[in-house]
Amino acid sequence: MANIRSAEKQRRQAEKRKARNRAGKSTLRTTLKKGRAAIAGGDADKETLSGSFSAIDKAAKRGLIKENTANRYKARLSAASKRAASK
Repeated sequence: MANIRSAEKQRRQAEKRKARNRAGKSTLRTTLKKGRAAIAGGDADKETLSGSFSAIDKAAKRGLIKENTANRYKARLSAASKRAASK
């Protein structure tokens, strides 16, 4: 337990950030799961992909994931969508 007021404040702030980051990552994972399920199910349209892309970009902007990770997620989603469309 922190004895110094500034350390106590840092602890409180870290807890808030941790909760916010966890919620954001959970939302991102849920959105990605829905996008992948839509692609696998064959009913992926532009809106589904754009919604997934938007969630990925927002997560990268907020610092939840790195920019390169966001680009990789988007590339894999679009490749899967193209594969599903060609079948």
